[in-house]
Amino acid sequence: MQTSPQAQLVLGVVGAGAMGRGIAQIAAQAGVRVLLFDVAPDAAAQARTAVLAQLKRMQDKGKLTEAAVAAAAASLEPAQELAQFAACDIVIEAIVEKLDVKRALLASLEAIVRDDCVLATNTSSLSVTAIAAQCAHPHRVAGFHFFNPVPLMKVVEVIAGALTDDASLACLTAFAERIGHRPVRASDTPGFIVNHAGRGYLTEALRIAQENVAAFPQIDEVLRDAAGFKLGPFELLDLTGLDVSHPVMESIYEQYYQEPRYRPSIITARRQSAGLLGRKSGRGFYRYDADAAPAVQAAPGAAWPGPVWIGAGSAQTRSQLVELMARCGAVVEAGAYPSAQALCIVAPLGEDVSTCVEREALDPVRTLGIDTLQGCARRLTLMRNPATSSAIAAQAQAIDDSAGFIVQRVLATIVNIGCDIVQQGICSPADLDGAVVLGLGYPRGPLAWGDQLGADRVLAILRNLQRTSGDPRYRPSPWLARRAQLGLSLLHVSN
Repeated sequence: MQTSPQAQLVLGVVGAGAMGRGIAQIAAQAGVRVLLFDVAPDAAAQARTAVLAQLKRMQDKGKLTEAAVAAAAASLEPAQELAQFAACDIVIEAIVEKLDVKRALLASLEAIVRDDCVLATNTSSLSVTAIAAQCAHPHRVAGFHFFNPVPLMKVVEVIAGALTDDASLACLTAFAERIGHRPVRASDTPGFIVNHAGRGYLTEALRIAQENVAAFPQIDEVLRDAAGFKLGPFELLDLTGLDVSHPVMESIYEQYYQEPRYRPSIITARRQSAGLLGRKSGRGFYRYDADAAPAVQAAPGAAWPGPVWIGAGSAQTRSQLVELMARCGAVVEAGAYPSAQALCIVAPLGEDVSTCVEREALDPVRTLGIDTLQGCARRLTLMRNPATSSAIAAQAQAIDDSAGFIVQRVLATIVNIGCDIVQQGICSPADLDGAVVLGLGYPRGPLAWGDQLGADRVLAILRNLQRTSGDPRYRPSPWLARRAQLGLSLLHVSN
């Protein structure tokens, strides 16, 4: 694409749905001339009306000036036919996710646009290479994946197909920066960056629920309060809808030739079949109708009346637990073995309480585990073993015995998948973390989170999970293992 410094960049957008409208809006706001086309009669004109109404609301709130709104309105034009795209420097398609339809559209566009016009697809799940395969000039076809709502989600994936040239990628990267979005470069792999990196949060939470470790609301509450996610995984599934989320899980799993890390769950398959889609159906993992029961917060347990004995662990873990017990007013025994009256506390890392009981020869009836992965200042998760006294378990509101608790399993899986994304060369470490924070709203990117937790601790969790479960989903990525062994940051790139 070549334009003179004086020429106004011309963007064509095909598809006037929510995504196409959002792209058209931010481009028009950035001073780009936008031609918006849709095969449905009047859809482009209606989309322009909706965009202008949104801009007016922003003006009323003081976020835009009257002049800025007028300039954007003048820049956004409905197109009556694709032939008007002959003047375009870039064309972005945001149409239905069907390979044959997208291929047919690109074939039509190639007969209209200039040879130096970049053709971009906003696909979220299809191969960019496959979309471009039948084009006469596949070198100028690239992925340009925005997230909904486009004006608020300030990240866009710039995806190189097998034949995409550097000039096309550079063009889209510069265009993303011009319209105020962060461009992140990705290779053409299933899920690209964001949808790929997001597999760990949902699939591991579903696995935890499938093992009957804890109920859906408890898993959501723990991951919000202890790990800092804005929405629990089952709240998120209800918001997105299982008719969208479950097929994506299946698609990425199959596209990766049944890679165990991305294995879908029978829970979502069954609930989708039952029509329990989430908010859109009025009922999912939670109910959203008039008969929905209000959420009930569990009452805090009473303090343990006797002494407490703390099991083996690192000096840091023991110090955290001693401080916690002091805050709770508990007396900590100093002996090498617990007295007959003591509540035994262990802090497994990727293991279950039963394993700790056996290794340390403890009385299982009075032994509980505490998750110390993120310290003891936030919400604590306690875990019983199958023999723990029912009175103690109820008092502690403990989850069932599970290798790795809830937070350990989910965070280790997120970090591990993130590490494998950069190990595969799908994107750079910086682009991975930036895309996940902006695209998924996580408190940290996977690699920065792994550094904060300690790569060696994440590695220990995964190895213990793999040994305990025998499931290859927990095998550590070489990127994680090598950097943990050498004491390097997970963001470190080899020279």
